[in-house]
Amino acid sequence: LSKEFSSASSTTAVGTVTSRVTRNGDAVMEKKDLLNHEDLAGDRGMVDDIFDETYREKEGPKPPMRYVWRNIILMSLLHLGAIFGLMLIPSAKIQTLVWAVLCFLVSALGITAGSHRLWSHRSYKATLPLRIFLAIANSVAFQNDIYEWVRDHRVHHKFSETDADPHNAMRGFFFSHIGWLLVRKHPDVIEKGQKLDLSDIKADKVVMFQRRFYKPSVVLLCFTLPTVVPWYFWDESIVISFFIPAILRYAIGLNATWLVNSAAHMFGNRPYDQNINPRENPLVSLGALGEGFHNYHHTFPYDYSTSEFGWRFNLTTAFIDLMCLLGLASDRKKVSKEVILARKMRTGDGSHKSG
Repeated sequence: LSKEFSSASSTTAVGTVTSRVTRNGDAVMEKKDLLNHEDLAGDRGMVDDIFDETYREKEGPKPPMRYVWRNIILMSLLHLGAIFGLMLIPSAKIQTLVWAVLCFLVSALGITAGSHRLWSHRSYKATLPLRIFLAIANSVAFQNDIYEWVRDHRVHHKFSETDADPHNAMRGFFFSHIGWLLVRKHPDVIEKGQKLDLSDIKADKVVMFQRRFYKPSVVLLCFTLPTVVPWYFWDESIVISFFIPAILRYAIGLNATWLVNSAAHMFGNRPYDQNINPRENPLVSLGALGEGFHNYHHTFPYDYSTSEFGWRFNLTTAFIDLMCLLGLASDRKKVSKEVILARKMRTGDGSHKSG
């Protein structure tokens, strides 16, 4: 066995990684690097974020696209409101703009450090106070409750770029960015999502409490609180208070996350695995607090940093490291430099040689 990932302080021996040579035909496996899913899971207690080489799309015509008109109308109104919010920026007080940025950062961490790296991939461990904070931040973000977010994200990794991927980038930029939320899910997404082992999520009382009270928590934390604070504390206009810290901030947060599904699956290089679609996209990382190093992330989904470059364009990694320093997080999973280099040499596109 090779050393595949380590904690921040020690290295753990686990199985080596396979190369995915074809995506949806007959997968060609390199005999010398047979993947051991049990070992690769390490002490995370899960394997459902590792690509399933055995999945095959069903033959025959695709199911008809069914529009979700409620979502189409609400998303249209949201983005119209965000445009109005942009127009109000010159009239806003500086405190309001700072508050909007703070709300954005908190909501983003609820997704990146919370739903994504902690709960979806179990790439580090968090104490109860940190889990409560991340659940609150997740409600500020309003991108489905943690349970649903984790289920869809694990399906995305396990069946990436297939019919069972909720935001399959092979269906185009618009679909992978926002279109997947405007139509009914492909039957394979629903079927595979129901078969995932989500027992770890169901066992987390913080997650299930948030799921139980998700709708009122969103009304309070995503819309009411961001609006009331500027209006009450520094006498900001109620219109500006609503359309900038609430509506505009929310729309920007959504699009920052969606760019990981769209742009980071289409634009950029593939230094770790040229046989998969996700790319390295620093601009997406900048907007999504470190989530744009996507070729790395899909190659090593269990790495808490989602990147080999530490804090570079990666505020979420800095946040998790700070939480570890404060004793609120622990057991960060990290891929060794030797394994990263070996993987680049074996399956990368060669772009790492030029920096």
